[in-house]
Amino acid sequence: MSAKLGANRKARTIIVIGLGRFGTAVAESLVRMGHEVLGVDENAERVQQMAGRLTHVVQADTTDVETLRQLGTCDCSSAVVGIGSDLEASVLTTLALVDLGVPTIWAKATNERHGRILERTGAHHVVYPEARMGERVAHMVTGQMIDYIKFDDDFAIAKTRAPAAMAKLTLAESAIRTRHGVTIVGIKRPREDFTYARPDTVMAADDILIVSGRVDLVQRFAGLT
Repeated sequence: MSAKLGANRKARTIIVIGLGRFGTAVAESLVRMGHEVLGVDENAERVQQMAGRLTHVVQADTTDVETLRQLGTCDCSSAVVGIGSDLEASVLTTLALVDLGVPTIWAKATNERHGRILERTGAHHVVYPEARMGERVAHMVTGQMIDYIKFDDDFAIAKTRAPAAMAKLTLAESAIRTRHGVTIVGIKRPREDFTYARPDTVMAADDILIVSGRVDLVQRFAGLT
């Protein structure tokens, strides 16, 4: 362990374990959002690369409960386990965080089996970044959607262009919700601010629509473009 942190860190500190691509992206985003971040990795080179970019960076073996305790992990508000390539280290680290009583634990899984183990170990949230990004890109590659986010309960939000057939119609006249089962949340026009959709909002051919609804219905509506 290259450093030992004091016990007086603010309670809002978040510990990010595993400073690969995923962990680094999460940690740096948290710093930009104003959080104090403790980054931990067993690889000395990665720790050196992140020095100065996070609030604290430490080289340590996070599978050991006592090591995490010495780092003051018990005082952290949340933990993110970004270890993906070493399943054993991922699970043991998650288990150690659970034993220390960290309030919220997010853990990265590389596949469904890995995710189930993490859930049973005690992770509060399991994420599948590669799988989710792959699905997201697939929808974008087809050209039907500009962006796409799927939630766990078969619900999705997508960014797509307004169908040409609906240009110059108000949302009320197009009856999108009745005919297509989706809701237009808002509209973004070139060189204009985002506006929330209203029944009297008139669509134009180059409008970008924010659409929400059941996954299959959102996909079907995007296909109209």
